[in-house]
Amino acid sequence: MKTLIFMISMAFSTILFSQEKDIKLPKPDTTGGKPLMSVLKNRSTNRNFGSEKLCLNQISDLCWAAFGINRCESGKRTAPSAMNWQEIDLYITMDSAIYIYDAVNHALKFLKKGDYRKWMGKQDFVKDATLCFIYVADYTKMNGADEKDKEKYSFVDVGFISQNVYLYCSSNNLSTVILGYIDRDAISNILVLRKSQKVIFSQPVGNSKGEAE
Repeated sequence: MKTLIFMISMAFSTILFSQEKDIKLPKPDTTGGKPLMSVLKNRSTNRNFGSEKLCLNQISDLCWAAFGINRCESGKRTAPSAMNWQEIDLYITMDSAIYIYDAVNHALKFLKKGDYRKWMGKQDFVKDATLCFIYVADYTKMNGADEKDKEKYSFVDVGFISQNVYLYCSSNNLSTVILGYIDRDAISNILVLRKSQKVIFSQPVGNSKGEAE
């Protein structure tokens, strides 16, 4: 029965992501997962991505774990940010489109049709992941900071978010790796970013094919 439900979910996800529209994500499951110490023990980098895609519920949980809202009354997130600027936007490339994660509505906002995963890193394995996060700092949200501080704090804040992704992947036996070896200019052009938006890192995520490092 669980296998059948998973197959139906995968088929529904494939149809949904092939359409040029925003996607309302299902409510994240905030009660499951492995114990924290077990997750930390098994946290690892894995560049070996399998062909099996993540389902919609997994993508929902993953986005929320990364930088979702965990305190509705204040709008604060699962990862901290300096001065609560929340300046990091999560762009997501998949095999049919690019989206932006809307934490307030827990939805994926459609940006652009097409498979741009291979451009999100200079390594061959990037194109094999189900999705790739691109962490983009919006400097217009960082009121009162000079250019040096904007760069410094945005890199630190991405570190918090990317570690959340690592921990979620550890808890759910998924593969991920944070990438700094990327063509930021090419990515900026693909995402149609403004001059005040800066690409920080990318992070592919998918099911595992081989052993972690």
